[in-house]
Amino acid sequence: ETFERNQESKNFRSIIMEIILLENIINLGNIGDKVIVKNGFGRNFLLKQGKALRYSKENQEIVDKKKSELNKKNLEVKNKFKEIAKLIANKTYIFNRESKENGELYGSIKPKEISNLIKQKSQTEVSPSQIILKDELNKIGTFKIDINFHTEVKTNILVKIDKIESK
Repeated sequence: ETFERNQESKNFRSIIMEIILLENIINLGNIGDKVIVKNGFGRNFLLKQGKALRYSKENQEIVDKKKSELNKKNLEVKNKFKEIAKLIANKTYIFNRESKENGELYGSIKPKEISNLIKQKSQTEVSPSQIILKDELNKIGTFKIDINFHTEVKTNILVKIDKIESK
């Protein structure tokens, strides 16, 4: 039994990793926090994007020294996103689409399309990954959409889908 438990803990250890965050990440932690994440998430996203470092005493010391610099950079990013959020907060973006008799669209509206419309109408960048869709936008109507710019900067927009008469 002890042998089996040791095998399990070895297997478990291989699917998780300890990392130190270099920026605030929603639902994970803040700058300088030591967190445990799944290997794939850590390797393929956090480390690759430069959002974290593998945990070691040396890396912890480096992050502690650079923490004020990282916080300053984080504040600049947050302020930039606050400006964008002010520009688009509670605005309505209208899509005209063909739909079936019951009001369902032939396809749904994706974050990429919303992002492009915001860029076109408000001359500002919103990444499709920042747009949070709770439901598919696949019918005529007005929908409240959340936009997560940063762990501390969120806003809402309205997406209105109007019917255009098919010929």
